[in-house]
Amino acid sequence: MTSERGSDAVLEYEAELWRMANILRGGMDAAEYKHVALGLVFLKYISDGFVEHRAKLIKESETDIGIDPDDKDEYLGDNVFWVPDEARWKRLKGAARSPKIGVMVDDAMSAVERDNPILRGALPKIYAARGMDSERLGRLIDLVSDIQVGGAEARASDVFGRVYEYFLSRFAIAEGKRGGEFYTPRSVVRLLVEMLQPYRGRVYDPCCGSSGMFVQSAEFIRANVPDGEDASRAMRDVSIYGQESNYTTWRLSRMNLAIRAMEGQIAHGDSFHDDRHPDLRADCILANPEFNQKDWGGERLARDRRWRYGAPPTNNANFAWVQHIIHHLAPGGFAGFVLANASMSSMQRDEAAIRAAIVEGDLVDCMVALPTNLFYSTAIPVCLWFLSKDRAGAGGRFRDRRGETLFIDARGMGRMIDRTHRELTDADIARAASAYHAWRSADSAEYARYADVPGFCKSAAKEEIAKLDYALPPGRYVGAAPRAEDEEPFAEKMSRLSAEWTERREESN
Repeated sequence: MTSERGSDAVLEYEAELWRMANILRGGMDAAEYKHVALGLVFLKYISDGFVEHRAKLIKESETDIGIDPDDKDEYLGDNVFWVPDEARWKRLKGAARSPKIGVMVDDAMSAVERDNPILRGALPKIYAARGMDSERLGRLIDLVSDIQVGGAEARASDVFGRVYEYFLSRFAIAEGKRGGEFYTPRSVVRLLVEMLQPYRGRVYDPCCGSSGMFVQSAEFIRANVPDGEDASRAMRDVSIYGQESNYTTWRLSRMNLAIRAMEGQIAHGDSFHDDRHPDLRADCILANPEFNQKDWGGERLARDRRWRYGAPPTNNANFAWVQHIIHHLAPGGFAGFVLANASMSSMQRDEAAIRAAIVEGDLVDCMVALPTNLFYSTAIPVCLWFLSKDRAGAGGRFRDRRGETLFIDARGMGRMIDRTHRELTDADIARAASAYHAWRSADSAEYARYADVPGFCKSAAKEEIAKLDYALPPGRYVGAAPRAEDEEPFAEKMSRLSAEWTERREESN
């Protein structure tokens, strides 16, 4: 099994594992089943790692009397979870056909949480619940038993991380609109991370879902560690802060970080009404808030100190999220986040006024329009906002960009990976990120690499934006790319036009 994984790679191993596990779902709702399946795979992961480490300690104890294979600290000190006897996979596998297997798995989850403080409150204890089919559960345990996910070799190629992420993506598809609440497509996260490059400092996500932004940030850091340097040491330069309002999704987030030995302050609660990091000023903010969130309780926050640029409308949280993010941004910080396209051009009075104030406040560094069909929660295109509080380039890394905004139109990017879903390719991500890096660079040679490209990117002055009533869709600035009439496939053209029509209708509403 290969350890490589490009953005377009789906290993047959993962796909086959998903196919078999999904068969065992039966009539269970995908929103419930994801916790059943992922919880078992997680338990198998930590049990594999424990058993392998225990065997190593037993062998070493034969020549070193100071080593005790039954000492919990021997495991926790090496970032290996301590798995008590009642939670070890061998015991659960042996009882897979018992009618009490659900109770045993719940007890195992509780025992693991008891002995590993970092996991307290994170693991699902739903296996003995009414409606859980013990026969199907036993078959799922047999299936998971066939994969080695927690040993040193599996950890080196991140087998569990890949299985976990693949399952998350498939559950997001199965859940449809609700799936977008916990999973942001990998290629979109990669684009955000590649553009912002969070090497160090405080990284914050106020609606962190299953922690995909943090996981991808860690992958970026590890991939860019200079030869000879320790990746784990580089990771210590980053502090993670997150918050998630959905309790079951918050547990997914905790598990997703735990399997990668990543520590973070991930709080459970509503970021608007129970901000658990009120004094945080982050160096990098990455987020994918719920699109056009209507019932967010804005009427109870009319005079909130975060609304520096105007009180957001109570029936749409888009600009509440924008201002929450600005509020938590450090003086030299950057933010990149996903929003519905309506945020770029809505003429609803409050939203238009807030957007104009943010542009006049010189915070908008870059806007990116994304293609259709990237998200599992909606077929319409969405956009990326990039904000910066240090547009003067005071830190020396970037040039003075005051009064300028970069617009990137990526609506023609990506490729269809199935009949209804698209993803951005490595080349797409590199092209957009490179344009942004060159445009903001303080290095004259790198900045010289930037040029406006019709149909793709344009650096526009604040005065030009003001003339267009502070509307921010990149297509209004970059113009049209020269192309033959028949260059765009008919089916994709119709899909794009249909999505644009839907988008404009929603903006009008």
